[in-house]
Amino acid sequence: MLPALDWRQPWYAPWRAAGEPVATRVAAGEALHAALNGNAPAPVEFVPQDALPAGLAYEQFIFETRRCPVRPGLHDFFNALVWRQFPRSKAALNRLQAQEIARRGIQARRGPVRDAITVFDENGALLQAPEPIWLALQARAWRELFVDLRPLWSGARLLVFGHALLEQLAFPRKPLTAHVWRGDAAMDSIADVDGWLAGRCTAQALAGKPFTPLPVLGVPGWWAGNENFSFYDDSLVFRPRKTTQDTTTTSAGPVRP
Repeated sequence: MLPALDWRQPWYAPWRAAGEPVATRVAAGEALHAALNGNAPAPVEFVPQDALPAGLAYEQFIFETRRCPVRPGLHDFFNALVWRQFPRSKAALNRLQAQEIARRGIQARRGPVRDAITVFDENGALLQAPEPIWLALQARAWRELFVDLRPLWSGARLLVFGHALLEQLAFPRKPLTAHVWRGDAAMDSIADVDGWLAGRCTAQALAGKPFTPLPVLGVPGWWAGNENFSFYDDSLVFRPRKTTQDTTTTSAGPVRP
């Protein structure tokens, strides 16, 4: 069973049309994979977890069979929704994963490309915003970003892509942080976003880690607590920019094996 989701929340609103009917079918007793397949066409077939052969990498299985194993629960529920909403982008990321597995095999360390894919797939988001917002975000100038530039956020759009982050947002907590990729301001629909993102999902681009950390509950309009600007004084969440390269550790939870 899936826990009840508040589809009115800003992070879930773009997913409501695709996700709420599936959640309703699961609540009525249907298996998750069957509800996903029966609700609308998808670029992959969703199958039970035990369809994944022992010893075969999850990403390789999807690439070779166009079948995606799912387990009960929110994690794979949201992963499947991303497959349905962003078919070109998910296929591009899956193809890169399979290519890296074919080239390097399965090792204890994933390598820079697979690491970056995992970070974005699990915890990524796309931000369309005016230039001053983006510059302040890159500088980790949090007071400027969320207080001084607050009026500009009415012209910004943040779309959560990572399914682990979507899962964790079912129980919102202040430290939840997305790894944000800057989107093109001309993207007006999910299909536009999917086409834009798929075209940028290359090994070279991802190895460069083109992401910027953003504590999502700091976004104006996303959480009532940030109306009091002392919300941003928490240095454990709103950290200054590091002098060395940022790590890719995600606060959204563990990645799928």
